[in-house]
Amino acid sequence: MTTYLMAGGGTAGHVNPLLAVAREIREREADATILFVGTSEGLESRLVPSAGFEFHVIRRLPFPRRPDKRAWRFLRGWRPTVAQVERLISSRGVDVVFGVGGYVAAPAYAAARRAGIPLVIHEANARPGLSNVWAARFASRVATAVRGTRLRRATWVGMPLRPEIATLNVHDGRAAACQRWGLSPGVPVLLVTGGSLGARRINQTVDRLASHILAAGWNILHITGERDSGLVASGSPGHVVLDYCDNMDDALAAASLVVSRAGSSTLAEITALGIPSVLVPYASGNGEQALNAAPVVEAGGATLIRDAQLTAETLWAVLEPLLADEEARTAMGAAAATVGTREGAARTVDLIGEALLQSHSMTP
Repeated sequence: MTTYLMAGGGTAGHVNPLLAVAREIREREADATILFVGTSEGLESRLVPSAGFEFHVIRRLPFPRRPDKRAWRFLRGWRPTVAQVERLISSRGVDVVFGVGGYVAAPAYAAARRAGIPLVIHEANARPGLSNVWAARFASRVATAVRGTRLRRATWVGMPLRPEIATLNVHDGRAAACQRWGLSPGVPVLLVTGGSLGARRINQTVDRLASHILAAGWNILHITGERDSGLVASGSPGHVVLDYCDNMDDALAAASLVVSRAGSSTLAEITALGIPSVLVPYASGNGEQALNAAPVVEAGGATLIRDAQLTAETLWAVLEPLLADEEARTAMGAAAATVGTREGAARTVDLIGEALLQSHSMTP
């Protein structure tokens, strides 16, 4: 029986791939022991136990960007946190550590190295984070979601997707998905989403265009995000506004076209399902969303609008011809599907298996 330690969290973009890999492991090995480490503040503290996996809390240790009080707190907390994970590895006989980056994963990476057990990492973004750049120097295997990501010895596997997305039949599920929100299956649906927190610029811009979109013969399924609750009002038939959607598989099944940010998880889902999109990459951070979007845009599966250039006029200039041209949308969807994959979880678990086999072959 193999014991796996999964490390990462904070956001859904980290937690969902971890859970997808854990579920794939469990599907292959019913007797496997799967443990998670994360913080009490992150989404993992809720999502992991609710998925039926054992969860262990470690200290929250954000990487310091400058020599200040946070740097001192990081240094003071680093060794005890790594030691805590080491004790977990030893007491539970962990065979391999798998992590998806971020400050939550870094202590587990260090503990795996100190314990001399295999470490496999997965990087979701085209521009890798600091912890994965560091861990790629000594990890047994390095996996990426975006082709061309610059990490040492990286293998492209795609994004590990939740089973309900990876197995989704968009064509067969569309009618039921539309009916869930009272939308007619015979009318195309524009799905608007900015992630779990929302994207205010997208929300406000689409709100200004709603009457035009409806007049073009489309329905709108608009997920504003909890932060923008109440910002967009739904007062017209065929225009559904949600603060949060806990069944994105139905939302994606309903969608004929998507307007969204370019987060790695969102891109992985719409490309795996072959859905055309208009992408507005988030401008903050280190520019990873624009880099994430680049392969999809280059393949012809999406049109990109820079956040600073997003207005009702620029969005409508892109949307209007797409809403009227089903053939163009079909071609875009097919192009998007060439970039994505539904096999990310399976390929990642294959890499973990390779690391374990290599470790066993080296054991005297």
